[in-house]
Amino acid sequence: MQTIEITLDLSEIIYDIQNKTYLTGKCRRSDSNHELVANMQANDDDENANQVLRSISMAYAMLKTKLGEYLQQTVTKSSNTLIDTDARLSLSLRMPSNYNLATLDTITAAAHQYIVSSAVVDWFTITHKTDAPEYTLLAESSLKTMIEAVSKRCRPLRRIGKE
Repeated sequence: MQTIEITLDLSEIIYDIQNKTYLTGKCRRSDSNHELVANMQANDDDENANQVLRSISMAYAMLKTKLGEYLQQTVTKSSNTLIDTDARLSLSLRMPSNYNLATLDTITAAAHQYIVSSAVVDWFTITHKTDAPEYTLLAESSLKTMIEAVSKRCRPLRRIGKE
């Protein structure tokens, strides 16, 4: 067995959520919907930031559930306290000895994208429902990519002779 460590910087996740909601809102802009577009775009105001952090917490919890088979968790406590924006989200995964380490970056990128897309789904469910399904599909796709990546194995090597 081998342990792989994945660390996701919360500030990068928050930035990505804000950027995606900004760009999506920008694409929806017309001469008559300025307020709607403004409300679609997540920002650092308390009510926005708190909702985004709650959505990230839920997505992270779901991610841990999906990776539960591999997750090496020693924490025996949990709370519903709002996570700190400077936090780092960590996953420690116990992988078989023939796990293909070449997919580690894929797992990290897919985990980031899953959390971001899931949080954006929550955000758009509140602010602009018609955009939520697109991000649901992105979250599902990220999850599939992640599951594929954790399932990759290296082929065995034949050892000839004694060393």
